[in-house]
Amino acid sequence: MTDYKLLPLTPVTISEPIRKGFGRGLLAAGKLDNNVVAACADLTDSTQISLFKAEFPERFVEIGVAEQNLVTVGSGLAAMGKIPFVSSYAAFSPGRNWEQIRTTICLNNVPVKIIGSHAGVSVGPDGATHQMLEDIALMRVLPNMVVIAPGDSVEAEKATLAMAKDKRPNYMRLAREATPVFTSPDTPFEIGKAYVYHEGVDVTIITTGTMTYQALIAAEELKKHNISAEVIHMPTIKPFDGETVLKSVKKTGAVVTAEEGQIIGGLGGAVAEFLGENHPVPIIRIGMKDRFGESGEMKELLEHFGLDSKQIVLSAILINDKKK
Repeated sequence: MTDYKLLPLTPVTISEPIRKGFGRGLLAAGKLDNNVVAACADLTDSTQISLFKAEFPERFVEIGVAEQNLVTVGSGLAAMGKIPFVSSYAAFSPGRNWEQIRTTICLNNVPVKIIGSHAGVSVGPDGATHQMLEDIALMRVLPNMVVIAPGDSVEAEKATLAMAKDKRPNYMRLAREATPVFTSPDTPFEIGKAYVYHEGVDVTIITTGTMTYQALIAAEELKKHNISAEVIHMPTIKPFDGETVLKSVKKTGAVVTAEEGQIIGGLGGAVAEFLGENHPVPIIRIGMKDRFGESGEMKELLEHFGLDSKQIVLSAILINDKKK
């Protein structure tokens, strides 16, 4: 396995909100390219676009609480040669302005970078209205759209810099609360690439976003059950790295997917579609199963909905038994 220079999983030495990595990445991208501009729907501090605003006030636009206008302004800026990053909560963008994203950004194939912050049930006490679980599915179906879910704040910073150079429409989802940092500055990131972070031969665990850390913890626990798990981190859900997935699944013959969102149309849906057409195997999808979230603290919500390493371990044991 390539040495991806991951940080030790336990004890966790650093936890940080993924959105902070985006803020640093956007600031760095702005310093590298004067065409990088930004706009926000009255959430500059929450989405961490405030770092860019402070450094480049002349390249920032405060749209206000008007998410449809946010992305259409972004489309206009892109048409004039700019590289716009537009940010809001994912519940509102793309949750509220999907049609404008479809028609003004994707149809015209302009490089607007849509940042959906506070995604997943880990938003916590804000409850179901603000816990965006459908965004991967919504954005994955749009022609021309790239969909990214970084695993931690360090990867989010790299992803933001990569997005600034990408010529396509991009969507990146970010979590609200602090989560473990497990990648390092030397860990590679490339749009469209998946990475085998843990080699195994019995079951393939395919994850994205915050669930990758949980999958790596699960892989270590599965050794106690004599199960060798291969963990694929998929920070880019679209375009889909089928080559990496197929190589692993042909070896293991069983799959568990894990995401902090709806399994219908999300990462689990993408994996099931791909394998159904190319290499059918037993599969269990971990995520939100056709339901909304609830209000609560992050840890209790993740445990309640089975979005943790314990559920990944149980699913891997079950799927490994199924293929025998």
